[in-house]
Amino acid sequence: MRAHRWYTPWLMVIPALTWLAVFALFPAVNTVVLSFTNVRTLSGGEFIGVENYQRLLDDPRMVDAVVNTLLITVICVPLLVFLPLLLALLVHSRLPGMGFFRTVFYFPVVASAVAVALIWQWILDDNGLANQLGQQMGLIDKAVPFLTDRWLLIFSAVALTVWKGLGYYMVLYLAALGNVRRELHEAAAVDGAGAVRRFRSVTVPGVRNMMLLIAVLITVSAMRLFTELYILGGPQGGVGGQDVTIVFLIQSALKGSIDGRIGYASAVSVALFVVTVGPLLLLARLNKKNSEV
Repeated sequence: MRAHRWYTPWLMVIPALTWLAVFALFPAVNTVVLSFTNVRTLSGGEFIGVENYQRLLDDPRMVDAVVNTLLITVICVPLLVFLPLLLALLVHSRLPGMGFFRTVFYFPVVASAVAVALIWQWILDDNGLANQLGQQMGLIDKAVPFLTDRWLLIFSAVALTVWKGLGYYMVLYLAALGNVRRELHEAAAVDGAGAVRRFRSVTVPGVRNMMLLIAVLITVSAMRLFTELYILGGPQGGVGGQDVTIVFLIQSALKGSIDGRIGYASAVSVALFVVTVGPLLLLARLNKKNSEV
């Protein structure tokens, strides 16, 4: 058999490397370059140094955007790390009808984010289903401002995000639970360990790597939250624009005119990357420590 030439493996990976360079590496580098210019959509630009970053620091909405983004992340990460695990344990059991419930729990994942957000908007509106039922049942005297109060809007968007993501992360946990040997649970039960003790001593260590992976995925997703807040709170980011996120600032820099401020939007994108990379490095360090144990 004729030996392979040295360049044969490279021929196999060139298409993937080309795609990565054109659609990932080049746009990322170009975004950093554009952040130092005043380029617009329909006109050229020139190098202006760190002026866009100075404008970003002076933007009064930036503080709200960072606070809201971090708050959403801090709430979403623990909820979407532990709730899908409990849900996966439920549907992983051999109770009858669990196959049906797996499908039901996964349905929000495949549903359109815009359609789901519109349904939640109808439910949470001042005249929506939730407030009408609450008033008819005597639980509330007046409508709860789910979509007009700053913090309630944030929590409503978080609830929607958690509800929509439960099924996806449940499936990931189901794959991890399949690798946890049943003999370990049986041995722990023989030693007198109850359900809670077996969960802490057998289940959690068995899915720890998956938990860290899911934490990373949720962190990145939560920091890029946009659709839910945009639909629930409107294009201005809630009443007074206090419920904006960092992605909102990127979108607002490009909207309202065909001649969008690409340079400023690029600077905000770089800021989003900087805010995102910190938690990711922390989670990567935790993952490394767990691997060494």
